[in-house]
Amino acid sequence: MTDRYAAAGVRLDVAAEARRRIAELVRTTRTTLALGEIGAFGGMVRLPSGYERPVLVLSTDGVGTKVLVAARAGIHDTVGEDLVNHCVNDILVHAARPLAFLDYIATGKLEPDVAAAIVAGIARGCRAHEMTLAGGETAQLADLYQPGQYDLAGTIVGVVEEGAALHGDRVRPGDVLIGYASNGLHTNGYTLARQIVFETLGLDVDQEFPESGRSVAQVLLAVHRSYATAVTPVLSRLHALAHITGGGIPGNLERVLPHGCEAVVDARGWGWPVIFRVLMRAGRVSLGEMRRVFNLGVGMIAIAGRDDVEAITAAARRVQIETWLIGEVRVGTRGVRFAER
Repeated sequence: MTDRYAAAGVRLDVAAEARRRIAELVRTTRTTLALGEIGAFGGMVRLPSGYERPVLVLSTDGVGTKVLVAARAGIHDTVGEDLVNHCVNDILVHAARPLAFLDYIATGKLEPDVAAAIVAGIARGCRAHEMTLAGGETAQLADLYQPGQYDLAGTIVGVVEEGAALHGDRVRPGDVLIGYASNGLHTNGYTLARQIVFETLGLDVDQEFPESGRSVAQVLLAVHRSYATAVTPVLSRLHALAHITGGGIPGNLERVLPHGCEAVVDARGWGWPVIFRVLMRAGRVSLGEMRRVFNLGVGMIAIAGRDDVEAITAAARRVQIETWLIGEVRVGTRGVRFAER
């Protein structure tokens, strides 16, 4: 008898093979806080000891249309690591330590090799942050996705001592802005970037990206940088952190400013990496749109007192992440303004 579910586009035998391979990868991320069995209906982790008033910090995000570049290049493990690092940064801005991660992979036709590669990257990111991959979901949605396409999202759970959590309320006029170097586009702006690279410039993934000495795939699939090792040692010195994702510097830095504080960003405080210069020129993108869409080379911004700048930048230097003093906080209407000098 014909398997009607398989004929409709869902292969349960393929899903079982994917789950088996994923379970092996999940096992490599188990920490001492992990509880329960791999493959259970829910993932469990203990709260670590030593917290008086532990607060859970949760965040969900995806990697957007970067997955289309991954599919085009046939390289699937880097977007998994992107996903973890993006989510780690999102809770890091609240000074939270990552505890557990959940992933969601949706595709039209499940390919076990592709799913395993994606989860291999997720597992690598989890191990780098001593975080348990507690569970996830792999969905076959043949009516929603074209062949070869998939979407990827993740949820992170972290913990922070209530009194140590960063909210932005410690920011004061006179504080300075410290920018941390990004590693390319990270996971934002890919709809515009893909249009410029693949349509306007007519390039493909194996061709050289202009002025870079690297292929298009290498440039566009550069892994979203995690700032955990650079920032964690100096969290107690920080007044706020902003992860520069969709919305760029103005859209994200404003989120951590209290009322009555204006962030003035020195537009010449750092140099744009070549990828952004090429995209702006080839796509004829305005400066204002570049600032709203892309990180422009700054993946995280710390706000701190001037007396703490050296300690903060030294911590980043120890893990080979470049930083710049890129502005200050002033009295004014809550928002972000670029100063051209």
